[in-house]
Amino acid sequence: MRIHIATDHAGLEFSTDLQHHLAEQGYEVIDHGPTDYDPLDDYPSFCINAAKAVVRDQRAGVEALGIVFGGSGNGEQMAANKVQGARAALVWSLATAELAREHNDANLIAIGARQHSLDEAIGFIDTFLRTPFSNEERHARRIAQLAEYETTGAIAGHQVD
Repeated sequence: MRIHIATDHAGLEFSTDLQHHLAEQGYEVIDHGPTDYDPLDDYPSFCINAAKAVVRDQRAGVEALGIVFGGSGNGEQMAANKVQGARAALVWSLATAELAREHNDANLIAIGARQHSLDEAIGFIDTFLRTPFSNEERHARRIAQLAEYETTGAIAGHQVD
């Protein structure tokens, strides 16, 4: 499986350590930056590029997921979710990592590097990567509604003001 990673300065060390962990697990890791520490860097382009790569790979039939890091993970999640087809979930526990995949078929997760230890983040990531989507009809239906709204601005049969 291919894993796309992006961060900002707050998550750079985290990202480097986690890339080594993932490579040791046999994943193909693609780093979307940054490559050097800059305390004034801007995370949106890094995270958007990672999300675009995940969506592009998945549409091409390549098994891929993504991980974005920042101080809190909030902005990074928001940036990734600007990409059509991206479903980035903010993860702060093993349960949220599991549910992101199982119920929401999230294709990216965001983690706050200043909020968690490296060991905690590894646990979140490993849980996310090994958890399959449940394929339950109710979850698939909701994901389809999100995709429909994303592309059309409406959800058939539902009022969206």
